[in-house]
Amino acid sequence: MAEGDAEWQEQWTLVNTPLGEEWSGRSRYGAAMYFYKQGAMSAEALEVYRLCSRLDSEDPLPIIRERKAGKGWLERFGR
Repeated sequence: MAEGDAEWQEQWTLVNTPLGEEWSGRSRYGAAMYFYKQGAMSAEALEVYRLCSRLDSEDPLPIIRERKAGKGWLERFGR
């Protein structure tokens, strides 16, 4: 799978599920696993998504930035 294909786009939508929606943390984590398997995300960044998976209102991106766990991943978000 490559960036731009239908699966990638679907997972991108899920990893960007709005904060606070019920089960959104789990949706983001599931999508993060996809990106990790594609080589687009580090194991350290994936771990942050895992930690946040039960916290629907917790934004994993600031934590990733704080831990310096995924510079390339953060660049995808323009952050």
